[in-house]
Parts: sequence; structure tokens; C-alpha cells
Amino acid sequence: MSGSIIISGWDVLDASHEALRRAVSGVPADGWSRPTPCAGWSVAHVLQHAAGDQVGFAAALTGEPGPAFDPFDPSGVIDGDPGAFLEEALRRSASAWAAVDREATEVATPVPPHKMTPESGVAACALDAGVHAWDIAMACGGPSPLTPELARPMLVVARQIVEPLRAWGAYAPALEPLPGDDDVTALLRYLGRDPRWAPAS
Repeated sequence: MSGSIIISGWDVLDASHEALRRAVSGVPADGWSRPTPCAGWSVAHVLQHAAGDQVGFAAALTGEPGPAFDPFDPSGVIDGDPGAFLEEALRRSASAWAAVDREATEVATPVPPHKMTPESGVAACALDAGVHAWDIAMACGGPSPLTPELARPMLVVARQIVEPLRAWGAYAPALEPLPGDDDVTALLRYLGRDPRWAPAS
């Protein structure tokens, strides 16, 4: 799979893609049905959603076809190799962002407001990959793939785009911040995720 990896050249997106790649590679063979922090969704559901969203961002940028399924209504069944399924989505996303003119006034995105600066748009794409990397890693008992350096730009763009998306069910209501929250914890709470979430034993 490593031979097919494409780098976008945008640090926040490349780091988020790698986080998602690592999280998926850490899913055990019997782990795809495990529950995740996304209520009602298994690891397979989250992977399908995350991959579909990356394709959606690529399609908005290039005009090419979007995902062949509704990322907000994934089946929870992945045909074939999950790693290859993800890699194709990341390839499309990275290729599309690599071609973006960084001096452009705006680029198209699949999320409101549907037109953003390149910096905000790529951070929004990275946000989606990064938070779902966290969901999958937590479901499988792995370490958090989020770092403060990654969380900071994600939180900035999250505050720009997440409120309208909550109405679609894309994000749960924000949790109250607590004293001492670091950048990663603040991001997770804003996205409606309990930073201490763990699978039921």
C-alpha cells in the first residue's frame, strides 16, 4: 500500500491522512464491528464515512464524481481490503489538494459555506480525516493519533464550519470545556466527543 501513497504538500492534511492510515492499519481482523465514539456506528461504518468524505472533498475541487455511496448512511460492510479502500480515497483527496492554487481566493468544498480559502478548506478536509482517525483508534484501544500541532488548526476551522453540520447529525452537540483542557481535548469536546471515551469492557 505504501507505494501508492500520494502527498498533498499541505502539512495538516498529510498528517491527518497519515493518522487515519495508521488507525486503520491498527484495526484487528475482528475489529470492524466494534462500537466507536460515533453512536450507532461500527469501525467499518466510520471508515466508510471517512473515506467517502475524502472523496467528496476531492470531487468538489475537481468536478469528478463523488463517492458511490452516501457517507452519512454507510452500510458497515466493506468489500475487499479496507486499507486499499481507504488508500484510494486518500489518493484522490491528496491529488486534488496538491493541484490547488494556494494563492486562490477560494476553493469549493462539500461542506457549508461551500466556498472557503484554500487554507480553511484543506483544514476542513483534514479535520474530517483526523477526528475519524481518533474514533477508530479509540475503538480499537490504540493511542490517540491527534497531536496539539494537528488539533490547533482543526479547532480553528471547526469553529467555522461545525455548527451547521450539527443539524445534519454530522457532529454531536459540543461538550462543556473544562479547566486544563489541552488543544486535543478542547477539539474533541467541541466536536461532541468525550476525550475519555473507551469501549465498554
